[in-house]
Amino acid sequence: AIYYGYLYFRGTRGAKVLTGLAIVFLTLTLISTLLNLVVIGWIVRSFSVFLAVALVVIFQPELRRGLAALGGHPIFSLTSEKRETVHDLAEAVTQLANKQFGALIAIERDTSIRVYEETGVIIDGEFSVELILTIFHPKAALHDGGVIIRNGRVAAAACIFPVSQRETLDRSLGLRHRAGLGITEESDAVAVVISEETGGISICHRRRIERNFTPETFRQRIAEILLHSKYEETDSEKLAREVDLAPARDDALVPDQKERSDGAIAV
Repeated sequence: AIYYGYLYFRGTRGAKVLTGLAIVFLTLTLISTLLNLVVIGWIVRSFSVFLAVALVVIFQPELRRGLAALGGHPIFSLTSEKRETVHDLAEAVTQLANKQFGALIAIERDTSIRVYEETGVIIDGEFSVELILTIFHPKAALHDGGVIIRNGRVAAAACIFPVSQRETLDRSLGLRHRAGLGITEESDAVAVVISEETGGISICHRRRIERNFTPETFRQRIAEILLHSKYEETDSEKLAREVDLAPARDDALVPDQKERSDGAIAV
């Protein structure tokens, strides 16, 4: 930690000031110790308190930038970014299933799957519903193969994943599902598979496959796996649900047709 702190402050404007103060402080300390100068030793010890305050003032810009960088470190922003990714992933999977777009998405976790990234096309783009739908559109050039998600970004598309060779698998599982299982057999990644024939949603993880998810149950299950918690609705989702559940008022009902007093219908 001291070494990295030195590297960070070495190129700053206050580095020379710090070096000069350190030399003066060490020199006075050495002289007072060797010559047993009590007064100078007391001054040096008292000066050290003011030196700490002076360092904060001198390196205020650098400290501010360092603290800002520390606050944006993945360790501290990981949870919020993961939740946002899970929300976008759930929305993308819902739309893929509704459109019956075949899809295979692998979310990298602790074990690197870069070796499979090299078999596809590097994307390195921010994860979004629109990007996923574009990649897996049946007429898109990259719709065959799998997509790799790393740290909330689409790392690559059209990747070739290892296919599970287990003989005990259901014979109804196609190549896409077997590839989803295969990547989880070689790593701790989580794979999401959308059937092109039925729009069915499946999750592969820990060498197992879970099938027949609805969009709602998928949201809950993928949150349990990736976040180790229940899925939390976003503000927009809560608002949409409240609007759907709100009862209609009688005075809000406007008839399309109105009967005239003479029995005719006015359109």
